[in-house]
Amino acid sequence: MKIKTILIRTPFYATLLLMCLTAHAELNPQQRAAKQKGIELYNQYKAISAIEPLEIAAEGGDNEALYYLGEALRKNNRHMTPEAKKAYESSAKKGNIYAMIRLGRIEEDLCSTMKNCPQGENSAGSWVVKAKSLAIQRAKQGDSESMYLLYEMTGNDDWLEKSAENGFAFAQFRLATKYQEGNGSFLLPSRRKQAIEQWMKASAENGYPLAMMGLAAIMIEKNDLASFRIWNEKAAESSYVEGVFGYASYIGEENSKYGFAFDPVKSYALLSNLTELNGGGNVIRDVNDTLPDIEKKMSKEQIEKAKEVAKTWKTSHPPLSFFPDKLGY
Repeated sequence: MKIKTILIRTPFYATLLLMCLTAHAELNPQQRAAKQKGIELYNQYKAISAIEPLEIAAEGGDNEALYYLGEALRKNNRHMTPEAKKAYESSAKKGNIYAMIRLGRIEEDLCSTMKNCPQGENSAGSWVVKAKSLAIQRAKQGDSESMYLLYEMTGNDDWLEKSAENGFAFAQFRLATKYQEGNGSFLLPSRRKQAIEQWMKASAENGYPLAMMGLAAIMIEKNDLASFRIWNEKAAESSYVEGVFGYASYIGEENSKYGFAFDPVKSYALLSNLTELNGGGNVIRDVNDTLPDIEKKMSKEQIEKAKEVAKTWKTSHPPLSFFPDKLGY
């Protein structure tokens, strides 16, 4: 089976950012900057803070900004609100399949239990039909992401496999994790392990950070510490929060059981950068537990140097992100 790795030269996060910034040229500079900031905050689990910049970008009619605005509003309120639905509908009208899927799943939303789902221009069923039709059209043109969305809508594993085989990094990761969870038929356990590693590696090489950490975990099981260190560091370089924390913690150990070189300055720098996530995710608790222990091992000069390293790292790497599933709840 041939695996396409179409994003090897352009990492997943960079490709995603490029798509976000160039998909709609009608945005003015202020709106483009607001969109980038809004999505950055959303990906750091700061839905409340993301709303204002996403509203600015949404004024320019950008379908991606409208979708994320809907997501931020819905997650902040824990259910579909009229404002969120309006944003989704505006995005869907511009061809955003993710927005169509979200509108098609309104009966799964908490608002359905609360019996206060906002009325819309179209029924949930009609949005599902439109989403499938558009996804099939794009899939026929070779769009691997649309193949994945057809899997989301149908539950047909064939679409997940086609998407993975055609190089969609997230589909490759999902296929690997499905096999890890016991799905799929394999004659031998060793074949399952081979398939898991095959697809996790394909996704990691395509630049998907969660797959980098998944592959690192596989390397630990194989006792391949050198490969574990490589993929853990790559995940950190991508600014995946869990990767940054793990890597920073390991290099802050004087005798790392995984063979990382002791570097308290860099460890302190990366951990201190993670403190900006206060209010987003739960990593701040782990950082607050770890950072003081690293600081005890450092001189005042080292701490000052670490602060400079932190600034340099931040300007030379993508924004910190949890890389949440775009259709996740």
